[in-house]
Amino acid sequence: MRRAMNFYAPLRGAGIHVHHISANFEEVEVHMPLTRRNKNIMGTQFGGSLYAMADPFYMLILMKRLGSRYHVWDQEANIRFVAPGNALVKGVYQVDDQTLEEIKAKAATGEKVLHTFETDITHADGSVVAHVTKVLYIRLKKQYRPNPN
Repeated sequence: MRRAMNFYAPLRGAGIHVHHISANFEEVEVHMPLTRRNKNIMGTQFGGSLYAMADPFYMLILMKRLGSRYHVWDQEANIRFVAPGNALVKGVYQVDDQTLEEIKAKAATGEKVLHTFETDITHADGSVVAHVTKVLYIRLKKQYRPNPN
């Protein structure tokens, strides 16, 4: 999966590299070095590339961990730029077991669940470059929803 993600054109084109995927798909770590492909006019990380680092990963984690019984869609996203990205940056996207169980419990009624995830994109020293908020839509597929009777 990691290799396939690294060949995905939107990520590869920005120089984004999936560095690590945990065995249970609970965590994905993504790196992006500063290169001519993602450098803006100010010589720092292009904001669109910083967002691309975060765009698909919570959705992919949930799709993998919840399985095929659920619809998972991005509903909303926000990125707040905190400091210029002037070197390698990384993002870590994680959905722990407790959060997964909470989502499953809420979705068990058949209603939609909107869950908010937040993470920081940082330099190697941990200093924050951008703060990302993602809202995901999760719902059991129609054939798995409880009977309304």
